[in-house]
Amino acid sequence: MPKDKTPEGNDVPVIELRNIDKTFRSGKTAVSAVRNVSLSVSDGEIFGIIGFSGAGKSTLVRCINLLERPTSGQVIVDGVDLTTLSAKQLRAARKNIGMIFQQFNLLSQRTVANNVRFPLETSGVPRAQADERVRELLQLVDLSDKADVYPAQLSGGQKQRVAIARALACNPKIILCDEATSALDPLTTHSILDLLKRLNEQLGVTIVVITHEMRVVEQICDRVAVMDAGEVVEEGLVRDVFLRPQSETARRLIDPAYQTGSRVSLPPNTLRLAFTGEESGAPVISDLTVQCNAMVSIVSANTENIGGKPFGQMLIEMPPDAASQARICAYLDKRGISYEKSDASEGGGRMPKQAAPAPSAQAPASDASSACDTSQNDVPAIGKE
Repeated sequence: MPKDKTPEGNDVPVIELRNIDKTFRSGKTAVSAVRNVSLSVSDGEIFGIIGFSGAGKSTLVRCINLLERPTSGQVIVDGVDLTTLSAKQLRAARKNIGMIFQQFNLLSQRTVANNVRFPLETSGVPRAQADERVRELLQLVDLSDKADVYPAQLSGGQKQRVAIARALACNPKIILCDEATSALDPLTTHSILDLLKRLNEQLGVTIVVITHEMRVVEQICDRVAVMDAGEVVEEGLVRDVFLRPQSETARRLIDPAYQTGSRVSLPPNTLRLAFTGEESGAPVISDLTVQCNAMVSIVSANTENIGGKPFGQMLIEMPPDAASQARICAYLDKRGISYEKSDASEGGGRMPKQAAPAPSAQAPASDASSACDTSQNDVPAIGKE
């Protein structure tokens, strides 16, 4: 039976952050980078932390292994509060936590094999045992033929594979990835993420991924926390955050118009649709046009694979008249398709509408038009959470 990766599936999380604050001080100036963050990561889970630049996500992940010591709060790893350990105890505990960096941090004067061997040397592992471990790791990351090559002779993706092998050298239970794919092209990023996913499945290692790219989270993560201004503003299963984002930050990360920089030019009668499963490949728009007797324009569309299942999103422009909009929203409700009404003039929209019974055919257009008013869902508008 597959391991339950949800927090409810484990009595004790492998990582638990409790009320973490981190403030940087310079003279009389204080900058609060992380504010009262509490998170739990289950054993064997791939957990994503996503946010825009300056959100505090890299500072937070460095608090997990105490590269950055929190100003206050508890960092509990495998049942032990790292903030209470002595320097010697902390060094021992860190052997159980590997880390991968954006710029690889390889030693340029060492070969690939010697870079991977380095943590084994510092841990006092006998040479013969270390050599065997290095061979295993290079084979695991598909770099057996690069053992005697220097970092300068490697591509970015190969350098990151060396860094991953080095992070695994001491058989850690946890791997922290701080923007590990940000310096890579899309194709190489995909291959590195596939490697991390495979390592998670083969070795059972818990992985925490820091990123500003939604595609990274979509490809490999089980759950995700969204950060903004040092705080976690949303947390949940990746599919739930993708379909029903509860925070403005999550919507900005997911919305393809925000990602392409065209958000300000959206017309006021725009809906964001979210599809799951079979609906993501169904001819929804053509059927909608026929069933609703209304013409719509597709502003943008894309489909992603989340947890092995297709998830799609689309921005459509509706006709300006209320009656047509009401028919469209009633159709989406009937199909069970989540949607969010956007308003370019406000730079945001309403929360996603859940599937609901379609309004009666006898209802007047003025009543049916409320089908598009997602403010009726007992959830606040963007920016007013």
